[in-house]
Amino acid sequence: MLLLRAMAGRRLPPLMRLPRGCSRLAAGSAAPEGHREGTPGGHGGATPGGHGGAAPGGHRGAAPVLAALLGLGVAVAYGERRRRTAQAAQAAPAPPFPRYTRAEVAQHRTPADRVWVTYGTDVFDVTEFVELHPGGPDKILLAAGGALEPFWALYAVHGQPHVLELLRDYKVGELSPEEAAPPPADSADPFAGDPPRHPALRVNSSKPFNAEPPPELLTQSFLTPNELFFTRNHLPVPAVEPASYRLRVEGPGGRALSLSLSELRRRFPKHEVTATLQCAGNRRSEMSRVRPVKGLAWDIGAISTARWGGARLRDVLLAAGVRDGAENGEWHVCFEGLDADASGTPYGASIPLKRALSADAEVLLAYEMNGRELPRDHGFPVRVVVPGVVGARSVKWLRSVAVSPEESPSHWQQNDYKGFCPSVDWDSVDFRAAPAIQELPVQSAITEPRPGAAVPAGELTVKGYAWSGGGREVVRVDVSLDGGRTWREAELGPRPERGRGWAWALWELRAPVPAGARLEIVCKAVDRSYNVQPDTVGPIWNLRGVLSNAWHRVPVTVTK
Repeated sequence: MLLLRAMAGRRLPPLMRLPRGCSRLAAGSAAPEGHREGTPGGHGGATPGGHGGAAPGGHRGAAPVLAALLGLGVAVAYGERRRRTAQAAQAAPAPPFPRYTRAEVAQHRTPADRVWVTYGTDVFDVTEFVELHPGGPDKILLAAGGALEPFWALYAVHGQPHVLELLRDYKVGELSPEEAAPPPADSADPFAGDPPRHPALRVNSSKPFNAEPPPELLTQSFLTPNELFFTRNHLPVPAVEPASYRLRVEGPGGRALSLSLSELRRRFPKHEVTATLQCAGNRRSEMSRVRPVKGLAWDIGAISTARWGGARLRDVLLAAGVRDGAENGEWHVCFEGLDADASGTPYGASIPLKRALSADAEVLLAYEMNGRELPRDHGFPVRVVVPGVVGARSVKWLRSVAVSPEESPSHWQQNDYKGFCPSVDWDSVDFRAAPAIQELPVQSAITEPRPGAAVPAGELTVKGYAWSGGGREVVRVDVSLDGGRTWREAELGPRPERGRGWAWALWELRAPVPAGARLEIVCKAVDRSYNVQPDTVGPIWNLRGVLSNAWHRVPVTVTK
């Protein structure tokens, strides 16, 4: 315990600085799809009891592995815990643990109030562990006041016996019996059948569900884990039975196909593409600070990246009798989803037929996301994925595809997702006067550090993402620490498919900062067409708050 007190307030070196050859995961454990580091339980380090260590069932070798992964301090703390546990086992039986409701646990979210978490039906006080967390206190505090399971599910390492053993020593209570089962669904609520969501998501609206991952988790890995992929729903999530699912594809002249899920998989070659999807309203909250806008108050997280698998839309359209030629002119491909409002009106959108038929555009009818079947929130069993285009056109829960000389008549194609002059207000707006958003402009944002953070003097690490629509690859990210007066070029992370800019670039900058300084960190991206972000929000403000891509600014202070 003396060691724990001596180390209070000190952050251990991050896992990324381990010597070469030192594994981030315990021996024999495999990183899951979309491997990421630094989440609560989402790294090769530790959450409360969450660390790499001995092989399952073995404890004698735990301390050396712990020392490698977490530093000697946590290893010694672990050994001290085991010694005290052994002594306690020889003492008189302890009285029964007190019982708590989930609401009572939720009151313990900060070190000042004690940090409590649950695992199964047990309650744990992990306050002593917060400052020892290798990913930093911010990561572990994402689980504070709630359940560990959704965070630990991202990494198999937490299922090892020594992890659970260490966690048990922090136990302070149990959940009340009535808290063990989830409350029954309200059959009168059209959203009652929605799927469960990861608690780390920051909810912008619950009905319909719209949420984004926290910035500190957004760029922890190139591919966004399915559980943390931003969710944009306009209507209740439909419950689709895969065995009875049919996709209707209508070509010109009345020719049509009706495809089951198995037929879609069997008849058409599977194609995979790594692509970023971004909501038109990403970073809308910054526009709201200039003037009020209508729409969800998205921060910087309405953007995510996945490896999508499915049939090329081009192949399906050709099978439906659509001709591939210049005579297609200004025709469109209209999509409708199985999600519908109370009147039965479905969500719909469209893209130009020229894009749909282009082999280079790689438009998919996707049934896989990061190597797994689509989650319900992301369009199970089939969705459209249009790389390089606003997410609103990538219709989920797809029920029909139709070639038409006109755009989709859907409200979301005709009367939403359009940009206007800053002088246009709700009294003067004419949605017919503006084209529907398709390709998005160049974009970047800072994910670490967070606005208002206090950072230590010395080397500062700035992280973020950059992306541009239309497949225009990001070629450079410029970062300023003084509000844009001087600039440095950030280092772009590895990208799996250079030249095809469907996916974002993750970037990082390291720079020395003096004690006591006040910094305004700014980033701007440049794509291969040399498009660059505007410096301020005012000139691009619009009444719907879409296309928000001004320089991203993050003020921080450097501690003395």
